[in-house]
Amino acid sequence: MSHTVLEIDLSALEHNYDYLRSKLRPEVKMLAVVKAYAYGSESVAIAKKLEEKGVDYFAVAYTAEGITLREAGVKTPILVLHPQIENFAEIIEYNLEPSIYSFRVLKAFTEIAEAKGIKEYPIHIKFNTGLNRLGFKDVNEKDILDQLNATKALKVISLFSHLVASEDMNERRFTQYQIETFEKNAKHMIEGLGYAPMMHQSNTSAIINYPEAQFDMVRSGIGLFGYGNTQEEDLKLKPVATLKTVISQIHDVAVNETVGYNRAHTAAKLERSATLPIGHADGIARTYGKGRGYVMIHGKKAPIIGNVCMDMIMVNVTEIDCQEGDEVIVFGKDASAVALSARINSIPYELITAISQRVKRKIIE
Repeated sequence: MSHTVLEIDLSALEHNYDYLRSKLRPEVKMLAVVKAYAYGSESVAIAKKLEEKGVDYFAVAYTAEGITLREAGVKTPILVLHPQIENFAEIIEYNLEPSIYSFRVLKAFTEIAEAKGIKEYPIHIKFNTGLNRLGFKDVNEKDILDQLNATKALKVISLFSHLVASEDMNERRFTQYQIETFEKNAKHMIEGLGYAPMMHQSNTSAIINYPEAQFDMVRSGIGLFGYGNTQEEDLKLKPVATLKTVISQIHDVAVNETVGYNRAHTAAKLERSATLPIGHADGIARTYGKGRGYVMIHGKKAPIIGNVCMDMIMVNVTEIDCQEGDEVIVFGKDASAVALSARINSIPYELITAISQRVKRKIIE
C-alpha cells in the first residue's frame, strides 16, 4: 500500500445489519440512513449491499444524495429528510419521497405535484416532538389534514419524528415524553386520514434502548456503520470503515529541535518523528494536533506532534519499531473512532463523516 485509503468492509456492514434486525419484531421494517456519503464511507456500495440484504427504505439528507443512488440503479424507496423547495421537481423526476415538515413545504409540494397532474405522490409527515430542528410542532393536526384532504395529489406514506437523547438513560423521562407526544400526533392524523401510514421514530440507540417504540419501522444510521453509542454495544458491532495511511518519512529530532508549523512541538529528548500523507484537508482536524490525537502503528499509539498540516501530520514514533512505508491505522477495526474523537471532546459521527472525498475508497467484499 502506498497511499491513504478508506477501506469499506461490506461484511462488517452485513454483520451490523443482521445484529440490528435481530432486535426487531419480525414485522418491523428497517430504514437505512445513508446520508453524507453513507456516514463518510461510500453511499452507492453501501446502498447496494443493503438492498441485497432486503432493507425496506433508505433515507438521505438532501435531494442530490438520492439522485446519486437512483442513477446508480438503486430501486428501494428513498426518503429525503431535508428537501429544499427548489429541488421538488427533481424529487418527483427521480421518484424520491420528501419529508414534509412545515406548512410552507406542504403547500409548495402540493402545488408542484398538482401542476404535474400527479395522483397520490408518496410523502412523509414529520412532527417535532422536542428536537426543535424540523417538523410540525404544537399544531392542530386538523390544519395539516385540511390541506391534505383538499388535494388528490399526495398520499401520506409515513408519520415520523426524531428522538433527542435515546442513548442517554438519564433522559429517559424526556424520551418517553417524545414517544407519547408522537403517538398522540399520529393518532389524530390516522383518524383524520382514514387510513394508517407507517409510523417511525426510533434511531439506532432507540432500537437498543426502547424496543416498545419500534412502531412500523425503525431508522438506523450510525449503528449500521459500527457504532452503538455505548461501549457495550460497540463491542457487538463492527466498524465498516477503516482509515489507513503509510509512513512517508522518518526523522531523528534532536533535543530542542522543533517539528511542524509555528514550531508547535519541541523535542525534550532525542526523538523520532514519522510524517504521514494525511492532513486537515483529508478530515483530520487541526484540533487533533499537539498530542491530543494519535494513530496506531504496529498496535501502538503514536501521538500527533505539532500542528496538523493541510496534507500531512507528524507523529512521535520514538518508542515504536517502524520504518518508512509501514502501515498506519487512523481509525477502524483496530483503532476506535470513539476513543480518538473523545480526545477532542467530539463524537465518532464527526470523525468518520469528515473524511475528504480525495481519500480513495476501497470496497472490500
